[in-house]
Amino acid sequence: MGNIDFLEMTIRTTGAFFSLLILTRLLGKEQMSQLTFFNYITGITIGSIAADIASQSETPFFNGLISLVWWSGLTFLVSYLGMKFAKFRSITDGRPTFVIKEGKIMEKELSKLRLNLDELNMLLRQKEVFSIEDVDYAIFESDGQLSVRLKEAKKPLTKGDQGKRVIQPRYLPTAVITDGIVQLKQLQGMGFSETWLKRQLEQCSLQIEDVFYAEMKSDGTLYIATYEESGGS
Repeated sequence: MGNIDFLEMTIRTTGAFFSLLILTRLLGKEQMSQLTFFNYITGITIGSIAADIASQSETPFFNGLISLVWWSGLTFLVSYLGMKFAKFRSITDGRPTFVIKEGKIMEKELSKLRLNLDELNMLLRQKEVFSIEDVDYAIFESDGQLSVRLKEAKKPLTKGDQGKRVIQPRYLPTAVITDGIVQLKQLQGMGFSETWLKRQLEQCSLQIEDVFYAEMKSDGTLYIATYEESGGS
């Protein structure tokens, strides 16, 4: 009995393997090269169906194979319609969204994307951008990647290239207020207190509750984005 089970599972696994190989080749490389949320879900589902065919002996092989082929066919159809019709593509894949526009943080767009400022900063750091103030435009793409355009003054042209003396920055740009909340641990880590922060804001006629985002710049000054500037309440 054990030998029969082993033989059956070997045949089922081999069949599922080559079926999946053929179907993924037919679908093309778009599943990996432009991995949108829809592509991600369909990829997982196709893999799950193939796994059921290979490992679940109670699932009739040809029933599972039909499900695998039909799901792959639907995926191909949706991809084809997306190529032909832009409106259809926007439904399945979504549209790119400006999260920073002309140097201003788009609070409402961040809220729609359910993307917080810490996550935005992380995505910027992955692009080797350590300060939001340096950004002219940032676009959250439909595949979850962030496209960044720096302000003209911040585009790569080093002071060394211009024959000027390079000054070592005093601080690593760090968020000290996010979503109106003081990041006390980060502030104290740089040797400053909340009282100091309040004084700096008062010089700009602002209170902490007015500020959507504030960042300590490399020269020790503050970059401040209020709720009004960010399109919030």
